[in-house]
Amino acid sequence: MVLVAVTTTRRSEIDWLYRGVGRFLPREWAAFRAHHDDEDLLGGYARLLADPDAGVRERAALAWATWEDAILALEPGGRPVFTPRPGPDLLALTRLCAHYFSHGAFLEEGVLIREAGRLAGVPGVLVHGRLDLGGPLTTAWELARAWPGAELHVVEDAGHLGNAESGRLIRAALARFAGS
Repeated sequence: MVLVAVTTTRRSEIDWLYRGVGRFLPREWAAFRAHHDDEDLLGGYARLLADPDAGVRERAALAWATWEDAILALEPGGRPVFTPRPGPDLLALTRLCAHYFSHGAFLEEGVLIREAGRLAGVPGVLVHGRLDLGGPLTTAWELARAWPGAELHVVEDAGHLGNAESGRLIRAALARFAGS
């Protein structure tokens, strides 16, 4: 298995992405938060993204994508990924994210790392940018420590989107696994 920009969707990771990282982007966080007044931020977005009114859904999807793009833009070589692509694909992506994230991905908290030992014997390479603001390195580190035999490659000058070195590491891992 080759995992890139590792996340396990623990509630702490979701909270970081949709609250904590806001300390680095107060203006963008305020705009994201102000889109609705529901105390349950992600549940509120899930409801907006499922609203019968197409305009409500489109505005919510754009607000969600604008927030995520703001985070990505802080990374080295960061660029908007989502907002240039309005339409049904963006709506589908944001609806899925809001639905699953508002429910903790329907997983018991921490189960993926806690049960990672079951992957013993399954080859694994994790590639993660040290500067990934959307999914901090901690998760990849914890997973690599819990998964016997997994290799963690930390790309020093990359974020969530990776860079040329990330790509090289991914291709090398895939080529190695294809040869085995």
